[in-house]
Amino acid sequence: MVNVNLYSKDGSQSGKIELPSVFSEEVREDLIRRAVLSEETELLQPKGAFKRAGLQTTARYIGRKEAYHSLKNRGIAKLPRELYPKGRIGRVRVVPWSVKGRRAHPPKVEKIIVERINAREKKKALLSAISATAKKEFVGKKHVLPKIDIPIVFDDSCSSLSKTKDVAKLFEQLELIKDVERAKSKRKPNNGRKGGVKTPHSVLLVVDKEDKLMKAAKNLPGVSVAKVDSLKVSDLAPGGVPGRLTVWTKSAISRLSSL
Repeated sequence: MVNVNLYSKDGSQSGKIELPSVFSEEVREDLIRRAVLSEETELLQPKGAFKRAGLQTTARYIGRKEAYHSLKNRGIAKLPRELYPKGRIGRVRVVPWSVKGRRAHPPKVEKIIVERINAREKKKALLSAISATAKKEFVGKKHVLPKIDIPIVFDDSCSSLSKTKDVAKLFEQLELIKDVERAKSKRKPNNGRKGGVKTPHSVLLVVDKEDKLMKAAKNLPGVSVAKVDSLKVSDLAPGGVPGRLTVWTKSAISRLSSL
């Protein structure tokens, strides 16, 4: 097994910790992509049109010549038309190419929009994504690597950090602030009506439970915070690309052995 350094809240080494076996798992990029797609499509909302849309009209085609409102022998197209009093007829309705007509193929709520994945495959994808956070060949493709070894593990003293400036100072001592600055410098505005600013992903902090450190760290640009019990594949591999720069707490690392 591999031992990594523990870092205290002042950035100094406070000991070593043995990594669980999950960090030696094979990285399955195909499963990671499928799992991320499954998680993203689960957030989609089903949508559909009103089933009577475009049909709530008096328009109909009556082809029997002797019938009241018959459309035969009038020298007009045999299409559903509005029916007026005293046998008069109006404009074409109902058909898709008419004014206020129905849509030819409207969206349907029963459409399958969620990418399903087996439970074992999803678990394997999560283990693969965790393992990729400890491999420089994956993390170095998207992030600015610090000079210290990865994964980076904080000891329990870091849980007392309650201010964002203190977390930023700790990141600066461990050279993680370079990746935060990369994310900040590459911000760009969102297109369309949504507005706001789009920020690239930077450091992911994984904690055991909600504490002061969790609230203070998420204010840094591009930094995300997640609890180890509710960790998703999309947290560890945004966009389905494995290798996010991840910082773990000591208690979160001990919980990984139960996965």
